Parts: sequence; C-alpha cells; structure tokens
Amino acid sequence: EQQVNPFRTDISETADGYKLEADLPGFCKEDIHIDIDDDILTIKAEHTDSKDESGDKNSYIRRERYYGAYTRSFNVSEIDAEGIKAAYENGVLTLTMPKKAPVKPESKHLKIE
Repeated sequence: EQQVNPFRTDISETADGYKLEADLPGFCKEDIHIDIDDDILTIKAEHTDSKDESGDKNSYIRRERYYGAYTRSFNVSEIDAEGIKAAYENGVLTLTMPKKAPVKPESKHLKIE
C-alpha cells in the first residue's frame, strides 16, 4: 500500500491575490499534477520507482531516497482559477493565484419613453 505524505507549504497574500510555495525537492515537472475541482485545488507529486540500469534492485548498500506520493488540497473559492500560474524551480513549486474580482451590482439607467 502506498503511503501519501503531506509536504511543507507557505501561503502569503500579495497585492492582488495569493502566492503558494510548496517544498517538493527531487521531482521532475512531469511528476507534479495540479487539479482544480469544485473550488478545491489539489497538488499531487509522485515519485515512481525507476528501474535500475544495473538490473538488481537489491544491490543498494544504503537507500534513503523515498519513492511515494505527496498530496495536499486547498480551498480556492476566492481565487480566479483561470488566472492561476504555476512554476517549478529548484525543488519549489510556486503558484500565483489572483483573487476573484468582486462582483459589483450592475447599475442601469432607464430611459423614459
């Protein structure tokens, strides 16, 4: 059974939204999946155990690198989902998330017939 681990995340407020930074060292961009479903943003990062070129998986003298799945979910109901940008550099995933524009009641001018 695969164990799912959380990962460390910082969320800060910016002038026009939020910035989320997640520690995901040792992943390739292709290993990280970001999905938004019903105002819930889920970040999932998964290490797959690659086949060792030497052929014998038990030839390790010491093996500390962990292969598994990491996942976190966040409520993004106040976020403009279309405007979210993601970048991954030096083991840190950064999401720039703009706030939804406040909905202003429409004012109408009626013309007198």
